[in-house]
Amino acid sequence: MANIVAIVGRPNVGKSTLFNRLVEQRQAIMDDMPGVTRDRHYGYAEWTGKFFTVIDTGGYVTGSDDKFESQIRRQVELALEECSAVIFMVDSQQGLTGYDKEFANIIRKSKKTVFIAANKIDTPNQTAAASEFYELGMGEVYPVSAENGSGTGDLLDELVKVFPSEGIKDPNSGIPKIAILGRPNVGKSSLLNVLLGKERSIVTDEAGTTRDAIHSHYKMYGKDFILIDTAGIRKKSKVIEDVEFYSVLRSLRALEECDVCIIVIDADRGLESQDVNIISLAQKQGKAMVIMVNKWDLIEKDGKTADKLKKDMQDKIAPISYIPFVFASALTKQRIFQVIEKAVEAYQNKTKKIATSELNSELLPEIAHYPPPAIKGKHIQIKYITQVAAKTPTFVFFCNLPQYIQESYQRFLENRLREKFDLEGTPVRLFFRKK
Repeated sequence: MANIVAIVGRPNVGKSTLFNRLVEQRQAIMDDMPGVTRDRHYGYAEWTGKFFTVIDTGGYVTGSDDKFESQIRRQVELALEECSAVIFMVDSQQGLTGYDKEFANIIRKSKKTVFIAANKIDTPNQTAAASEFYELGMGEVYPVSAENGSGTGDLLDELVKVFPSEGIKDPNSGIPKIAILGRPNVGKSSLLNVLLGKERSIVTDEAGTTRDAIHSHYKMYGKDFILIDTAGIRKKSKVIEDVEFYSVLRSLRALEECDVCIIVIDADRGLESQDVNIISLAQKQGKAMVIMVNKWDLIEKDGKTADKLKKDMQDKIAPISYIPFVFASALTKQRIFQVIEKAVEAYQNKTKKIATSELNSELLPEIAHYPPPAIKGKHIQIKYITQVAAKTPTFVFFCNLPQYIQESYQRFLENRLREKFDLEGTPVRLFFRKK
């Protein structure tokens, strides 16, 4: 059984600060504005040789003006269901509030082992402020400072004692990561929820609902994946609040972290300049890609609509021509699994290893039939091809005059490679070396 810890509490008590301290990286967005963490998200931590998953949750409130309130509460309840222990965070500076008491009743119903962390005890002389939380009758209260780390060791020493097992170091290592990217409000979270078949991300019609990059485990075709749902990437001029700025950074980091990007596009709006930027960024970073044209159910169409739209989009991203397009709808679930199937194939193509003998037997006859054009009377001869170890399929062509290979001929070679070895969805790199 997995060791899972949920960090819960009302807004702004320091849950995300503690989460970041435990997972030792700045994953959760922190801000003094209540309600910054909306979805629950996961990280991995280790203490005295025990490994565990940490869930950060949104602040639990009732009767507020935040229209996400009921959905944040649902995310908190889901976290309480799946964890093996709870860190209930309270604010020692503000003292015990009605919200804390109300929330304590909800935690009791979960029947999970609870550790009360009285946060914001930054110096030893403030410790007395933690004692009023014993009134909750939930056992030991641990005075901590999520900000500077004091007291967290004592809390963790007790926490790891209740774990059912030693835990797994990092259950995600070696599992392909698929990031769902795109502009705000194109349906990224809806896609994720359809795929997972449960409410993993909060979905509303308001652009910018997903603040953090959310990681979800996903199993399909007997394969394990991590799906990363990200905050929508929008133009710099539109990034107004700080939190929004961090969200865009998260999306860019998700892009760096992933193996495959599913780029979600609104069928009604087609490819916009921001989408083209995401695609060229993914291309530069050597990521495999699939373009999902979402909300296809809302488009009036005839037999030629898809082809016309696809050609229009391909023109905008030329010369990149290897990305598959899937016309789908997260709402009606039309072709949703085809989107994932294509992402799976793109990952397999990206990690494909082609034997040197096969490369040479397939490509050298093609090259003999259509050799590189002579330059300044010099004949170029390609003698040998091999694939080298890299994160993106990378091929080295050995020849007598590598400096004279023209771009148009490089494109010819890339097209032949793709034709012979099915490299749909992944960029490839070609290098020319002197033999």
